[in-house]
Amino acid sequence: MGRLSVNLCGIELDNPLIPASGSFGYGYEFAELYDINMLGTFSFKGTTKEPRFGNPTPRIAEAPSGMLNSVGLQNPGVEKVIAEELPKLRNCFHKPVMANISGFSVEDYAYTAGLLDREEQVGWLEVNVSCPNVHGGGMAFGTDPAAAARVTEAVKKVTTKPLIIKLSPNVTDIAAIARACEEAGADGLSLINTLLSMRIDLKTRKPILANTMGGLSGPAVFPVALRMVYQVSQAVKIPVIGMGGVSTAEDVIEMMLAGATAVGIGAANLTDPYICRDIIHELPETMERYGIENLRDIIGGAKNG
Repeated sequence: MGRLSVNLCGIELDNPLIPASGSFGYGYEFAELYDINMLGTFSFKGTTKEPRFGNPTPRIAEAPSGMLNSVGLQNPGVEKVIAEELPKLRNCFHKPVMANISGFSVEDYAYTAGLLDREEQVGWLEVNVSCPNVHGGGMAFGTDPAAAARVTEAVKKVTTKPLIIKLSPNVTDIAAIARACEEAGADGLSLINTLLSMRIDLKTRKPILANTMGGLSGPAVFPVALRMVYQVSQAVKIPVIGMGGVSTAEDVIEMMLAGATAVGIGAANLTDPYICRDIIHELPETMERYGIENLRDIIGGAKNG
Protein backbone atom coordinates (compact mmCIF):
# COMPACT_ATOMS: atom_id res chain seq x y z
CA MET A 1 0.00 0.00 0.00
CA GLY A 2 1.75 3.15 -1.24
CA ARG A 3 1.44 6.75 -0.15
CA LEU A 4 -0.72 7.57 -3.17
CA SER A 5 -2.95 4.49 -3.03
CA VAL A 6 -6.70 4.56 -2.34
CA ASN A 7 -9.46 1.96 -2.21
CA LEU A 8 -12.41 2.53 -4.54
CA CYS A 9 -15.38 0.28 -3.78
CA GLY A 10 -13.14 -2.57 -2.66
CA ILE A 11 -10.57 -2.30 -5.46
CA GLU A 12 -7.11 -0.88 -4.69
CA LEU A 13 -5.82 1.91 -6.93
CA ASP A 14 -2.13 2.80 -7.07
CA ASN A 15 -3.19 6.46 -7.05
CA PRO A 16 -6.50 8.35 -7.19
CA LEU A 17 -6.13 9.64 -10.77
CA ILE A 18 -8.91 8.59 -13.17
CA PRO A 19 -9.23 10.16 -16.64
CA ALA A 20 -12.94 10.85 -17.00
CA SER A 21 -15.23 9.29 -19.57
CA GLY A 22 -15.29 11.07 -22.90
CA SER A 23 -11.84 12.57 -22.47
CA PHE A 24 -9.70 9.42 -22.82
CA GLY A 25 -11.37 7.36 -25.54
CA TYR A 26 -10.79 3.65 -24.96
CA GLY A 27 -7.28 4.27 -23.65
CA TYR A 28 -5.14 2.90 -26.44
CA GLU A 29 -4.82 6.30 -28.15
CA PHE A 30 -3.12 7.70 -25.04
CA ALA A 31 -1.04 4.52 -24.64
CA GLU A 32 0.89 5.66 -27.72
CA LEU A 33 2.08 8.67 -25.67
CA TYR A 34 2.92 7.12 -22.27
CA ASP A 35 2.39 3.99 -20.18
CA ILE A 36 -1.22 4.41 -19.06
CA ASN A 37 -0.77 1.62 -16.49
CA MET A 38 0.56 4.34 -14.19
CA LEU A 39 -3.03 5.62 -13.83
CA GLY A 40 -5.27 4.55 -10.97
CA THR A 41 -7.70 3.51 -13.69
CA PHE A 42 -9.75 5.33 -16.33
CA SER A 43 -13.38 5.53 -17.39
CA PHE A 44 -13.77 4.69 -21.04
CA LYS A 45 -15.97 6.51 -23.56
CA GLY A 46 -19.68 6.52 -22.78
CA THR A 47 -21.32 3.43 -24.26
CA THR A 48 -24.96 2.91 -25.22
CA LYS A 49 -27.01 -0.10 -26.31
CA GLU A 50 -27.12 0.96 -29.97
CA PRO A 51 -24.45 2.79 -32.03
CA ARG A 52 -24.74 6.58 -31.95
CA PHE A 53 -23.36 9.05 -34.47
CA GLY A 54 -23.81 11.84 -31.94
CA ASN A 55 -25.06 15.38 -32.41
CA PRO A 56 -24.61 17.46 -35.56
CA THR A 57 -21.62 19.79 -35.82
CA PRO A 58 -20.43 22.20 -34.57
CA ARG A 59 -20.13 20.34 -31.27
CA ILE A 60 -17.42 22.36 -29.52
CA ALA A 61 -17.32 25.99 -28.39
CA GLU A 62 -14.75 27.93 -26.41
CA ALA A 63 -15.47 29.68 -23.13
CA PRO A 64 -13.39 31.64 -20.62
CA SER A 65 -11.38 29.07 -18.60
CA GLY A 66 -13.24 26.19 -20.17
CA MET A 67 -15.05 24.71 -23.14
CA LEU A 68 -18.53 23.62 -24.17
CA ASN A 69 -19.16 20.27 -25.79
CA SER A 70 -22.24 18.73 -27.31
CA VAL A 71 -20.83 15.50 -28.73
CA GLY A 72 -23.96 13.53 -27.84
CA LEU A 73 -22.56 10.16 -26.74
CA GLN A 74 -21.02 9.19 -30.08
CA ASN A 75 -19.99 5.52 -29.78
CA PRO A 76 -20.15 2.27 -31.76
CA GLY A 77 -22.63 0.56 -29.42
CA VAL A 78 -21.98 -1.92 -26.63
CA GLU A 79 -21.60 -5.05 -28.76
CA LYS A 80 -18.91 -3.49 -30.93
CA VAL A 81 -17.18 -2.01 -27.88
CA ILE A 82 -16.93 -5.53 -26.43
CA ALA A 83 -15.89 -7.15 -29.71
CA GLU A 84 -13.44 -4.51 -30.99
CA GLU A 85 -12.49 -1.85 -28.44
CA LEU A 86 -11.88 -3.93 -25.31
CA PRO A 87 -9.48 -6.38 -27.01
CA LYS A 88 -7.34 -3.43 -28.16
CA LEU A 89 -7.51 -1.97 -24.65
CA ARG A 90 -6.31 -5.24 -23.09
CA ASN A 91 -3.10 -4.99 -25.10
CA CYS A 92 -2.07 -1.75 -23.41
CA PHE A 93 -3.88 -1.54 -20.05
CA HIS A 94 -3.50 -4.29 -17.49
CA LYS A 95 -5.65 -3.04 -14.62
CA PRO A 96 -9.41 -3.05 -14.02
CA VAL A 97 -11.08 -0.38 -16.16
CA MET A 98 -14.24 1.61 -15.49
CA ALA A 99 -17.04 1.08 -18.01
CA ASN A 100 -19.19 4.17 -18.52
CA ILE A 101 -22.71 3.51 -19.81
CA SER A 102 -25.71 5.62 -20.74
CA GLY A 103 -29.20 4.97 -22.03
CA PHE A 104 -32.57 6.31 -23.13
CA SER A 105 -34.67 4.00 -20.98
CA VAL A 106 -34.21 1.98 -17.81
CA GLU A 107 -34.15 -1.13 -20.00
CA ASP A 108 -31.34 0.33 -22.12
CA TYR A 109 -29.20 0.89 -19.04
CA ALA A 110 -29.81 -2.62 -17.72
CA TYR A 111 -29.06 -4.27 -21.07
CA THR A 112 -25.77 -2.43 -21.62
CA ALA A 113 -24.65 -2.84 -18.02
CA GLY A 114 -25.46 -6.55 -18.05
CA LEU A 115 -23.23 -7.16 -21.07
CA LEU A 116 -20.29 -5.12 -19.77
CA ASP A 117 -20.55 -6.72 -16.34
CA ARG A 118 -19.44 -10.03 -17.91
CA GLU A 119 -16.18 -8.55 -19.20
CA GLU A 120 -13.25 -9.62 -17.04
CA GLN A 121 -11.32 -6.35 -17.36
CA VAL A 122 -14.28 -4.21 -16.29
CA GLY A 123 -13.79 -3.43 -12.60
CA TRP A 124 -16.57 -0.88 -12.06
CA LEU A 125 -19.70 0.20 -13.92
CA GLU A 126 -20.13 3.97 -14.06
CA VAL A 127 -23.75 4.70 -14.95
CA ASN A 128 -24.21 8.13 -16.49
CA VAL A 129 -27.56 9.64 -15.51
CA SER A 130 -26.21 13.14 -16.11
CA CYS A 131 -25.38 13.80 -19.77
CA PRO A 132 -26.83 17.21 -20.77
CA ASN A 133 -26.19 16.72 -24.50
CA VAL A 134 -28.82 14.16 -25.51
CA HIS A 135 -32.59 14.42 -25.72
CA GLY A 136 -34.66 11.98 -23.70
CA GLY A 137 -31.77 10.25 -21.97
CA GLY A 138 -28.94 10.80 -19.52
CA MET A 139 -29.82 13.93 -17.58
CA ALA A 140 -33.55 13.13 -17.85
CA PHE A 141 -32.92 10.42 -15.26
CA GLY A 142 -30.38 12.30 -13.17
CA THR A 143 -32.48 15.33 -12.23
CA ASP A 144 -35.14 13.39 -10.32
CA PRO A 145 -34.34 11.24 -7.24
CA ALA A 146 -36.98 8.63 -8.06
CA ALA A 147 -35.83 8.26 -11.69
CA ALA A 148 -32.18 8.01 -10.66
CA ALA A 149 -33.12 5.37 -8.11
CA ARG A 150 -35.01 3.35 -10.74
CA VAL A 151 -31.96 3.22 -13.00
CA THR A 152 -29.75 2.30 -10.04
CA GLU A 153 -32.05 -0.54 -8.94
CA ALA A 154 -32.39 -1.94 -12.47
CA VAL A 155 -28.65 -2.01 -13.09
CA LYS A 156 -27.92 -3.42 -9.64
CA LYS A 157 -30.18 -6.41 -10.38
CA VAL A 158 -28.22 -7.47 -13.46
CA THR A 159 -24.65 -6.76 -12.34
CA THR A 160 -22.16 -8.06 -9.80
CA LYS A 161 -19.46 -5.39 -9.98
CA PRO A 162 -19.31 -2.11 -8.06
CA LEU A 163 -21.92 0.31 -9.36
CA ILE A 164 -21.03 4.00 -9.53
CA ILE A 165 -23.71 6.53 -10.51
CA LYS A 166 -22.51 9.69 -12.28
CA LEU A 167 -24.52 12.68 -11.10
CA SER A 168 -25.64 15.85 -12.83
CA PRO A 169 -24.83 19.30 -11.41
CA ASN A 170 -27.89 20.69 -13.19
CA VAL A 171 -30.16 20.13 -10.19
CA THR A 172 -31.40 22.09 -7.20
CA ASP A 173 -30.33 19.56 -4.56
CA ILE A 174 -27.60 17.15 -5.65
CA ALA A 175 -27.44 15.60 -2.16
CA ALA A 176 -31.03 14.39 -2.51
CA ILE A 177 -30.18 12.61 -5.79
CA ALA A 178 -27.08 11.12 -4.15
CA ARG A 179 -29.03 9.75 -1.20
CA ALA A 180 -31.66 8.22 -3.50
CA CYS A 181 -28.95 6.41 -5.48
CA GLU A 182 -27.27 5.16 -2.30
CA GLU A 183 -30.57 3.84 -0.94
CA ALA A 184 -31.23 2.10 -4.29
CA GLY A 185 -27.95 0.17 -4.04
CA ALA A 186 -25.21 2.34 -5.56
CA ASP A 187 -21.71 1.43 -4.37
CA GLY A 188 -20.26 4.83 -5.24
CA LEU A 189 -20.97 8.16 -6.92
CA SER A 190 -19.07 10.31 -9.41
CA LEU A 191 -19.60 14.02 -9.86
CA ILE A 192 -19.88 16.41 -11.44
CA ASN A 193 -20.78 16.05 -15.08
CA THR A 194 -20.78 19.21 -17.19
CA LEU A 195 -22.88 22.31 -16.51
CA LEU A 196 -25.57 23.10 -19.07
CA SER A 197 -24.39 26.20 -20.95
CA MET A 198 -24.43 27.99 -24.30
CA ARG A 199 -22.58 30.54 -26.46
CA ILE A 200 -23.91 32.83 -29.22
CA ASP A 201 -22.02 33.88 -32.36
CA LEU A 202 -22.32 37.66 -32.58
CA LYS A 203 -21.86 37.67 -36.36
CA THR A 204 -24.64 35.17 -37.11
CA ARG A 205 -26.62 35.99 -33.95
CA LYS A 206 -27.25 32.27 -33.51
CA PRO A 207 -26.08 29.72 -30.97
CA ILE A 208 -22.60 28.41 -31.81
CA LEU A 209 -23.48 24.80 -31.03
CA ALA A 210 -25.77 23.00 -33.46
CA ASN A 211 -27.49 21.51 -30.42
CA THR A 212 -27.96 25.09 -29.05
CA MET A 213 -26.74 24.09 -25.58
CA GLY A 214 -23.88 21.94 -24.36
CA GLY A 215 -21.88 21.04 -21.28
CA LEU A 216 -19.35 23.43 -19.77
CA SER A 217 -16.15 21.86 -18.44
CA GLY A 218 -12.66 23.05 -17.54
CA PRO A 219 -11.17 25.13 -14.70
CA ALA A 220 -14.21 27.46 -14.65
CA VAL A 221 -16.36 24.74 -13.06
CA PHE A 222 -13.88 23.63 -10.37
CA PRO A 223 -15.33 25.64 -7.45
CA VAL A 224 -18.84 24.41 -8.28
CA ALA A 225 -17.64 20.81 -8.51
CA LEU A 226 -15.73 21.12 -5.25
CA ARG A 227 -18.81 22.45 -3.45
CA MET A 228 -20.98 19.61 -4.74
CA VAL A 229 -18.42 16.92 -3.86
CA TYR A 230 -18.29 18.39 -0.36
CA GLN A 231 -22.09 18.34 -0.03
CA VAL A 232 -22.53 14.83 -1.41
CA SER A 233 -19.69 13.28 0.61
CA GLN A 234 -21.38 14.51 3.79
CA ALA A 235 -24.80 13.22 2.67
CA VAL A 236 -23.79 9.61 1.88
CA LYS A 237 -21.55 6.87 3.26
CA ILE A 238 -20.40 5.44 -0.10
CA PRO A 239 -17.22 6.64 -1.89
CA VAL A 240 -17.25 9.66 -4.18
CA ILE A 241 -15.18 10.29 -7.30
CA GLY A 242 -14.72 14.05 -7.58
CA MET A 243 -14.28 15.72 -10.97
CA GLY A 244 -14.86 18.99 -12.71
CA GLY A 245 -12.11 21.38 -13.73
CA VAL A 246 -9.26 19.45 -12.08
CA SER A 247 -5.94 20.31 -13.73
CA THR A 248 -3.21 20.35 -11.04
CA ALA A 249 -1.89 18.22 -8.19
CA GLU A 250 -3.20 20.89 -5.81
CA ASP A 251 -6.69 20.48 -7.30
CA VAL A 252 -6.50 16.73 -6.64
CA ILE A 253 -5.66 17.31 -2.99
CA GLU A 254 -8.41 19.91 -2.66
CA MET A 255 -10.96 17.47 -4.13
CA MET A 256 -9.88 14.77 -1.69
CA LEU A 257 -10.11 17.15 1.25
CA ALA A 258 -13.66 17.92 0.10
CA GLY A 259 -14.48 14.21 0.37
CA ALA A 260 -13.40 12.52 -2.86
CA THR A 261 -11.82 9.08 -2.62
CA ALA A 262 -10.62 9.30 -6.22
CA VAL A 263 -10.36 12.21 -8.66
CA GLY A 264 -11.44 12.35 -12.30
CA ILE A 265 -9.72 14.53 -14.89
CA GLY A 266 -11.69 15.39 -18.00
CA ALA A 267 -11.25 18.48 -20.15
CA ALA A 268 -7.59 18.89 -19.18
CA ASN A 269 -6.79 15.70 -21.13
CA LEU A 270 -7.99 17.43 -24.29
CA THR A 271 -5.64 20.39 -23.92
CA ASP A 272 -2.68 18.44 -22.52
CA PRO A 273 -2.66 14.68 -23.18
CA TYR A 274 0.13 14.23 -20.62
CA ILE A 275 -1.72 15.96 -17.78
CA CYS A 276 -2.56 12.81 -15.79
CA ARG A 277 0.99 11.48 -16.09
CA ASP A 278 2.43 14.80 -14.95
CA ILE A 279 0.04 15.16 -11.99
CA ILE A 280 0.92 11.66 -10.76
CA HIS A 281 4.61 12.60 -10.92
CA GLU A 282 3.95 15.88 -9.09
CA LEU A 283 1.75 14.50 -6.30
CA PRO A 284 4.54 13.26 -3.94
CA GLU A 285 6.27 16.66 -3.95
CA THR A 286 2.95 18.46 -3.49
CA MET A 287 2.09 16.16 -0.59
CA GLU A 288 5.42 16.97 1.05
CA ARG A 289 4.73 20.68 0.68
CA TYR A 290 1.45 20.36 2.59
CA GLY A 291 2.62 17.82 5.16
CA ILE A 292 0.60 14.89 3.78
CA GLU A 293 1.97 11.42 4.47
CA ASN A 294 -0.74 9.29 2.79
CA LEU A 295 -3.50 10.50 0.46
CA ARG A 296 -6.13 8.19 1.93
CA ASP A 297 -5.68 9.97 5.27
CA ILE A 298 -6.95 13.32 3.94
CA ILE A 299 -10.22 12.13 2.36
CA GLY A 300 -12.97 14.40 3.71
CA GLY A 301 -10.50 16.27 5.87
CA ALA A 302 -12.05 19.69 5.15
CA LYS A 303 -15.28 18.95 7.00
CA ASN A 304 -16.15 21.55 9.63
CA GLY A 305 -17.25 20.61 13.13
